[in-house]
Amino acid sequence: MWRLLLIFSLLPIGAALLMRWWFGTRVLLQLGGRACRCDQARWDRGLGAGPLATPGHDAPAGEFGNRLRLAALAEWQRSDPKRAAARESGRRFGLAVPPLSGVVAVFAVIVAKIPVSGAIAIFIAATALATAFGVLSLGEELRAISRAARALREARAFIRSDDEDAVIQAAVARAWCETVPRVLQML
Repeated sequence: MWRLLLIFSLLPIGAALLMRWWFGTRVLLQLGGRACRCDQARWDRGLGAGPLATPGHDAPAGEFGNRLRLAALAEWQRSDPKRAAARESGRRFGLAVPPLSGVVAVFAVIVAKIPVSGAIAIFIAATALATAFGVLSLGEELRAISRAARALREARAFIRSDDEDAVIQAAVARAWCETVPRVLQML
């Protein structure tokens, strides 16, 4: 029984890690360090000023992408707080449940209620569940980033369109990187 649980748990984890690498990490490695030039006034007009303002006129695409993602999440929180809260709840679930299940599984092994392979299977299953919640709620975040990217394109904040494309791709890649639970992000 434990082996079956382990096998069915490793499939979504492996798929999520592969998608995270392909759509997230790989893109950030290619485009994240690219120097981009931004017009601060146009950025503020398109995405709003405040704590999410750009780090300066010149910065790497990865930094601009992260700021774009944060601005998109802030706008999403204002426009659709219920769905944004659901995404954040899924993120907190992924933060808390795998380590908590690991602690419970260790205590179960200590009191000799389950074998060590069962404890490992329980931890992996909890991680797979958190991974599934993260991947399934990713679409809403990507739609929010798309809306913010549209506002950024209309504001023409970047002098070159390929800088703009790199920043938008970096924002989407950052969302993919953040979709897996923290336990898997350490890999």
